[in-house]
Formats: sequence, structure tokens, C-alpha cells
Amino acid sequence: MTTKGQNLNPNILQNELHQNNISHVVWLPDTETSFLYKLIDQDPEIDIIPICREAESMPIAAGLWIGGKKPIIMIQNTGMFESGDSIRGMCVDLKIPMVILVGYRGWNESKNFTDSAAKYTEPIIQAWGIKYFTIKNNSEIGLISKAFKEAYEKNSPVICLIATEYE
Repeated sequence: MTTKGQNLNPNILQNELHQNNISHVVWLPDTETSFLYKLIDQDPEIDIIPICREAESMPIAAGLWIGGKKPIIMIQNTGMFESGDSIRGMCVDLKIPMVILVGYRGWNESKNFTDSAAKYTEPIIQAWGIKYFTIKNNSEIGLISKAFKEAYEKNSPVICLIATEYE
């Protein structure tokens, strides 16, 4: 996806989660996020809720939010496609403020996509009318805080596309 010097540092992302008082990460781990998973798994302030399918992430996170917790969802773009009905029905229609970190599989700077997952990611998010940010390097991690601010101000989901890998 990107050169090694542009990869995301998991510690910086973990700090961003702490700054936003994240209580739970609802997550379907994959090989690209294993560094971050290992780090957060050892974090006493954040609980990981592993899921089997991405569509489970929205109702689980919604339940946590209703219960007074502050979750974040981490899935890949192909899983976002699979969870579309949950995103629409739980987050959009019920106006649940939710930040969803989506691994942007197939992304490249030129947007000359060879992977259909990347080709359809942004058009699908736009069709749902969901605000989104693209995070390409460590200096853009603060967009997660911006996403939380917007999600809670507008009672709506906001997606952060993670367009690089973790180092």
C-alpha cells in the first residue's frame, strides 16, 4: 500500500483511542492489524470484543453505547460491505453516534485501483450519506478525534478509512 516510512504506528493510534475515552474495540482482527491487536489486547483500559462477522459489530457497539460505554468499530472495507444493512439499520436510521475504522484494502494514492474492494469503498460510503475521513499517515490520526466530535454532534456514524498498514 505505502512505503514503510508512511505506515501507522500502533502506539499513536492507541493514544488516540485513549484521548477519546474508548472503552471497547469491536473488532474482526486480520493480519494487517495484528500489531495493533497485540498492543490493545494488553491495554487494561480498553476491552476488545472479537466478532465472527462484521455485521455483528454494529449491534454489539450500539448495545455498548446504549449501556453508557464508548466503543469504536474496526473492520476492513470488504467487511463494511458485508455489514451494510447493520450500518444502515443501526447507525444511520437509529442515529447512533459511531466511529468505524475501516481498513482500506486496495487503496493507493493515485486511486487507480486494481482491487475492486478499493474501487467501491468510497462510492458505497457516499451512497449511505456517511461522513468519512481518509487516514494515510501518523500525522492524520487526529482525524479520529474529529470523527468522534462529528459523530456525537450529529448523532450519526462517521467512518475513518485507514489507507495504510501498521508498522
